[in-house]
Amino acid sequence: MTKSLLEEVMTVSLRRGILYPTAEIYGGLAGFYDFGPIGTRIRNNLIRLWRTRFVENRDNVFEVSGNTLLPSPVFEASGHLDHFTDPSASCSKGHITRIDQLIEERLKIPAEGKRNDELEAIVREKKLRCPVCGDPLGEVTSFGLMFGTSVGGERRQAFLRPETAQNIFLGFKRVQTAMRAKLPFGVAQIGRSYRNEISPRQSIVRVREFGQMEIEYFVDPDQLDECPLFEELAPIPLNFVTREAQEKAAKQSATDFTSIQISVQEAFEKKYVPNQWMACILGDEVEFFKLLGIPDQAIRFRHMRPEETPHYSGGNFDLEVNLSFGWKEVIGNAYRRDHDLKSHMKGSQKDLSYDLEGAKVIPHVLEPSFGIDRLIYAILEHTYRPQDKTRGWNWFQLPPQLAPYHGVVLPLLNRSELEERATTLYSVCRGQGLDVLYDASGRIGRRYARADEIGIPKAVTIDPQSLEDQTATIRYRDTGDQTRHLISEIPNLLKLQHDFSSFFRLSPKP
Repeated sequence: MTKSLLEEVMTVSLRRGILYPTAEIYGGLAGFYDFGPIGTRIRNNLIRLWRTRFVENRDNVFEVSGNTLLPSPVFEASGHLDHFTDPSASCSKGHITRIDQLIEERLKIPAEGKRNDELEAIVREKKLRCPVCGDPLGEVTSFGLMFGTSVGGERRQAFLRPETAQNIFLGFKRVQTAMRAKLPFGVAQIGRSYRNEISPRQSIVRVREFGQMEIEYFVDPDQLDECPLFEELAPIPLNFVTREAQEKAAKQSATDFTSIQISVQEAFEKKYVPNQWMACILGDEVEFFKLLGIPDQAIRFRHMRPEETPHYSGGNFDLEVNLSFGWKEVIGNAYRRDHDLKSHMKGSQKDLSYDLEGAKVIPHVLEPSFGIDRLIYAILEHTYRPQDKTRGWNWFQLPPQLAPYHGVVLPLLNRSELEERATTLYSVCRGQGLDVLYDASGRIGRRYARADEIGIPKAVTIDPQSLEDQTATIRYRDTGDQTRHLISEIPNLLKLQHDFSSFFRLSPKP
């Protein structure tokens, strides 16, 4: 049986220590995955790139690190306890099914955001049954996605956070005061979130524990059309799916939407987005994606339909990536208005306003939220290369800045003088801050294959000629070409030779 692309990517990922199921030796736990040694390096590199671009090179963005367990009143105020649910139905055997996903998969029509009674009517009309056993499905009800627990001897109720954002809103006043931050400014966080998904699936695309990289930009509501990066980002093209295109597709029972290409400036001027800040956030993400190995035509921004959008939102725009099993959201961009700070002011009875020249202002919030796990899967799928006549193994064409190692050092033969020279070069590279791997086991072709399979861009081979003229061979992963260089030049040649400074823009000084 021919494997799907998902299965092929996962096969290599499992074999090469990129990721594997949590508690695998005990049968695993659905919706939970661990990153192995190679996957952790790729993940850390992705986080490093994100932090460099969106936090460290911005004078007005501050990073925090909050706890994943928060007391119940936080989620009462935020609305999660009442509204953070998915529609579900059970069969007579007790199998629980997420109904909007079942409808979309079986009928190819949009269902997310529809009311439970609307979904149940579709189930009855189309005679949809349990996907596990085929029995009839019962009433469609709301399934709570929060993981709850109790804390301490007093058994105080608490919940694992479903997003990293709430810590930021809770700490808004502390951060603003400590950093003497002036509007506009951002607060960033990288961390774990938890959602009790009914039907986790598709590897690390839909899981119950996942990583997020989020920023909450706090902006004076009177300055939403004054983003300091607008002039620089204005020309960047966006693949954009309008609400109108989605409505048209739904009427025609189409399975996909037609996107248009507009610039950041056009998106703002033609009011496809609610304000200049949101337009800049989308353009910023397009530029960031140039580092990730995902082609431009495989990403799009979808303006979420009214029924998918929270009542308080001024507009949500998902960045979706085209994968082998359809378009999937990897970044959620939301204009949250002043909902969150106002909700926590009411719930806590604390003043979270900002003093703007003597007047109290509740900042509006714009949020780009990156899903780390989904983004890593999208990168793996788009950089995966199956074996062919030239290369008899599968491999990942990871961008050098995401690759787990800068290079691998290989002694050609099992001879002490070659191994000594190779280990010396390995130590020199490590001493210069390079992440390099040393591999002396097996035939040289097999070692090239092992390096390719985890995406290492360059392999350095020490051979008998190296002892004579102090040179070594560099093999380039993408082409298989080989060039010879002085060993003393190797560390510099393994370093990233590309100038990425344009991707890490400094925000203008306040």
